[in-house]
Amino acid sequence: MPEPARPTESPRLQRRLLLQAGSGLALLPWLPSAQAVATDGWPADSRVPGGVARLSLGPAAERPQAYAGDIPLLVLGDAIEWTALVGIPLSAPAGPAEIKLQTASGPRSIAYTVRDKKYSEQRLKVAPKTVDLSAADNARYERERDHQQTVMATFSTPLPAQMQLPVPVPGRRSSSFGLRRVFNGQSRNPHSGMDIAAATGTPVKAPIDGKIIDVGDYFFNGHTIWMDHGGGFLTMYCHLSATQVTVGQSVQAGEVIGKVGATGRVTGPHLHWGVMLNRSMVDPALFLTA
Repeated sequence: MPEPARPTESPRLQRRLLLQAGSGLALLPWLPSAQAVATDGWPADSRVPGGVARLSLGPAAERPQAYAGDIPLLVLGDAIEWTALVGIPLSAPAGPAEIKLQTASGPRSIAYTVRDKKYSEQRLKVAPKTVDLSAADNARYERERDHQQTVMATFSTPLPAQMQLPVPVPGRRSSSFGLRRVFNGQSRNPHSGMDIAAATGTPVKAPIDGKIIDVGDYFFNGHTIWMDHGGGFLTMYCHLSATQVTVGQSVQAGEVIGKVGATGRVTGPHLHWGVMLNRSMVDPALFLTA
């Protein structure tokens, strides 16, 4: 009978073990266990518009500071190996891209390539009033957009303890992330979240621990909650019939934060669930637990 295969340590673990074994040296300093993230707790690497790039930054005694332009990035890991988790905007063109680092030894850049991805397109004929906003509605939308830009710029500590997410509500996925809609020949922004069909009143649960940073009733999104999980990692819950949290409240995984509804510009009850990294909406499917 053949000998069972032995598990293979990751290169990162191999380097760690070597450091521990050599000359009786203690483990180099890294994130406290409360902030440590196992490799399988990170989102899938998908370097496409609306995806996530996991970029190795190599070893360093202190956590490097990384930026996409002037936007700070989430950096996790330890002194053996740091990793930048980069949310790629849906509007990003295919081709070369880079991030900038600030390290103890000076600035440097890390290059990567964004691959093209063709998302589905949906062409719809609807009543003109559902596409062309009145002056009053447009003014409201612009006020709300400016406010939510401030919410989306949140970058806080502590950093997330893990990033794999269960769905916040059970149900059928009724619309795909990245779907490009054309109403009466006018192109609109692509769908930036995951729609989950569920009955009005179905409880919506926090997928992981976080802090409530915004609760509001918005023209397009209806009753909406934003949660902050640290380091620019945010989640959004829209079209709710009710909200059960307040700004500044800390919530734990599994806690009910609201209920499914059909508020805002929608045709039926469902949860629009969004995930954001470094101010870019990214595909929630990359974060789902198995």
